[in-house]
Amino acid sequence: MKKPILILFSICFCLLLRAQEDKAAPIVLPAEVSTTAQQVTINGKTIPLTAKAGTMQLRDENNEVIALFGFTSYTKNNATADRPIVFAYNGGPGSSSFWLHMGVLGPKRIVVNDPDFTSAAPYPLVNNEYSILDIADLVMIDPVGTGLSVPTGKAEFKDFWGVDQDIRSISLFITQYLINNDRLNSPKFLLGESYGTFRNAGVMKRLLSQGIAMNGVIMVSAVFDLRTLLFPPNDDMPYVAHFPTYAATAWYHKKNQTRHDNLELFLEDVRKFTVEEYVPALFLGDQISAERKQEVAQGLAMYSGLSAAFWLRADLRVKAGEYFQELLREEGMTVGRLDSRYKGTNEDLLSQFADYDPQSSAISPAYITTFLDYLHRELGVNKDLMYTITAGRRDGFKWDWSHEGNVIWNANAAVNTAPDMATTLTKDPNMKVLILNGYYDLATVFYGVEHTIDHLGLKPEIKDNIIMKYYEAGHMMYTHEPSLIKFKEDVAAFIRSCTE
Repeated sequence: MKKPILILFSICFCLLLRAQEDKAAPIVLPAEVSTTAQQVTINGKTIPLTAKAGTMQLRDENNEVIALFGFTSYTKNNATADRPIVFAYNGGPGSSSFWLHMGVLGPKRIVVNDPDFTSAAPYPLVNNEYSILDIADLVMIDPVGTGLSVPTGKAEFKDFWGVDQDIRSISLFITQYLINNDRLNSPKFLLGESYGTFRNAGVMKRLLSQGIAMNGVIMVSAVFDLRTLLFPPNDDMPYVAHFPTYAATAWYHKKNQTRHDNLELFLEDVRKFTVEEYVPALFLGDQISAERKQEVAQGLAMYSGLSAAFWLRADLRVKAGEYFQELLREEGMTVGRLDSRYKGTNEDLLSQFADYDPQSSAISPAYITTFLDYLHRELGVNKDLMYTITAGRRDGFKWDWSHEGNVIWNANAAVNTAPDMATTLTKDPNMKVLILNGYYDLATVFYGVEHTIDHLGLKPEIKDNIIMKYYEAGHMMYTHEPSLIKFKEDVAAFIRSCTE
């Protein structure tokens, strides 16, 4: 009788062990990549390309698979290993990379009715004669939670959703991609847009610390110090940083009381007024005299297109959302955040803040619809795979804004990766940075970038490695064809200068 009981006990014990093993060994999902032949014609020359779109198993420092990392790569057929390679991504945080992919970098681009609303499908998808693929290979990266990128194994989304977590995972991907594709000795570049520039500063530092130096880093519509954007309580910095873009926006819409025919000359006057008049007035706080406050309000009105009375009611401090809503209120319109050349109907003429961004509304359907069609139909990505446009659509999306070096007294004293960039440029004086700024970008304002760069504390010969370029367009300057042409010229010249 004892023997059957022992056998039964042994079977139950084995089943229990198996269940525990299964629980301890989480499922690791397989990667999936579609390979297709593509081409692009630039300056009359057709370049044959191999495109790969899908996922790569990302391994951590202990060689454990932690994610399926989504990407799309374009490599020139029969090219040598010394051909430059560019790793590119958008921002958010939580945005996938299709904006840069289909707006300026890839072999095809989406044409929109800039700066007006684009009609519904069919949307024009054309050969991108302004692609960088004539001078470099391209890898479009989708951070975890976006595109096809998801955690696997023991990892969770929260392991990737944060400043330092994101820097780590992007750096891991770039390193492993270079190894897997025998590109470690190729000239290497980072290209990020918006939060992607904030990320760039951390990634360039982390990669250099691990022995991988970038030849150059390209910042599109940059932000490094989030104070310039967030309007924190009792902080005058964002008001100062935004004012020149308010003035540029008023110049474009012909709302200035004073006006140069040349935007750049006009903005030189605005910068001078901002430093000499606006900054001291804000610093005084409530100690400013009534007479002086009135004088400064008149100056603000002259440049910005808003009335002196409005500036006085705002205590000389107008937030971006208030500016969008106020500038064209009398016309029943609101202007764009991402690109203030765009304007749309003001849904509530009594509202203090803008309800939506006309630029985003004007171009998003064209970009999203056309990219998804291209991804599945031309790049051959499995239609059963859901491509996530933004991680914000996922339940529980929350970004951890703490960053090494920003925490003081156990508090987030700053949200700033500019020191990472400064350290990297100092440790590698051969590395160069190209920063592309849109004058009409109210999402990442150019004067905030200028302030950040001027306060890095770099030696002059190191600071000379930072190159600033400007465009008469907004955050996605490449929707504006003259700026698209200039974008290609500036980026191509930069890549060549870093590889000569």
